[in-house]
Amino acid sequence: MLWNAFVSKAKNSTFLFNRDFMEYHNDRFDDFSVLVFKNKKLIGILPANRRDDKLFSHQGLSYGCFVVLKKVRILDYINTFNALLTWLQSKGFSEIIIKQLPYIYNKHLAQEFEYILQKLDFKVVANNSYYVLDDLLHYKANRNRLRAIKKAETQMTLTKTGMAFFWEDILTKNLNNKFAVKPVHTLEEITALQERFPKEIKFYAAKSEDCIHAGVLLFISGNVVHFQYSSGREDRDDTGALDFLFDAIIKKYSKSKYISFGSAATDSTLKIDQGLAYWKESFGAHIMPQLTYAIKTDNNINLETTIK
Repeated sequence: MLWNAFVSKAKNSTFLFNRDFMEYHNDRFDDFSVLVFKNKKLIGILPANRRDDKLFSHQGLSYGCFVVLKKVRILDYINTFNALLTWLQSKGFSEIIIKQLPYIYNKHLAQEFEYILQKLDFKVVANNSYYVLDDLLHYKANRNRLRAIKKAETQMTLTKTGMAFFWEDILTKNLNNKFAVKPVHTLEEITALQERFPKEIKFYAAKSEDCIHAGVLLFISGNVVHFQYSSGREDRDDTGALDFLFDAIIKKYSKSKYISFGSAATDSTLKIDQGLAYWKESFGAHIMPQLTYAIKTDNNINLETTIK
C-alpha cells in the first residue's frame, strides 16, 4: 500500500499513521487524509479528518503533522505546503488544525514546519503539557517512589498477562470513578490493534500471586516508549504496585532514547493536574509543550522573502 510504505520510510512518522491503525475508528471521523505528489511521485502525506470547514491533523490520533521523507529539500517543502493550502482552500476549507508531533518521535531532524510557521498566518489554539524522561542510563526515581518500589519488590512480579482484567476491572473502573470517562479504545479495539502491531503495542502488569494489581499499555515508536494507559487497583498506594511497574518498565527499556509519560492534563481545559504532574516528575520526567496550530488556508509563503 502506497500510504503505509511512505509512512515506514518517512522521517517524522510513527505507527499511528499506518492505515491499519487509523482505520479502527473510521466510523467516528470523516477521514480526509491527503497525499501530495510531485511529477507523479508521492512526496508528502497528512493524516487528517474534516469537520465542517476545518481540516484536522486527525482528531483520532494523539498527534499529527505533514509527513515527509528524510531527503526533502526546504524549497520542495515550502512549495508542497503552499500547494496543500491552495488545494484545501479550493475544497472549501478555511483552516487546517495541526496538533504537532512532539519532536522526540522524529527519526531524523524535521523542523521544516516550525520554520515555515513564522511565514504564515497562524495561531496557537492549544498548549498541552507533555512529560518526557530522557537520559535513561542515569534514571533514578525520587525518595517517595523509591520507598514504594522497595516495598513492592518483595511481593510483585512483572507479567504480560491479564490485560482483559486490567482493562475492565481496573482502568475502566478508575477512569469512570475519577473522571466520569471511558478509555478512548474499547478492549476489543485495543486487542485488535495489538494483534496488528505486536512489536509496537505491549502490555505489562504488576502481579502478586494470582492477583493483578496494576497495568500499563505501551505504544513503542522508534525513539520513544510511551505510557498510553496505566492504572492500579484501589490499594495501589499501599502495595506500591504502580510505582513498581513504572520503575520496571523504565529499566526494561533503558536503551530507548525517551520514555513518554504523556499529558498532565485530565480534561479539555488542558490545565496541569498537580498530582499527576508530580507523579510524572517523581520518576524524573520533565515537561515539554505540545502545541496545536490553526493555520488559515488562504496563506501563501512568499518565496522571495524566504529564499533568494
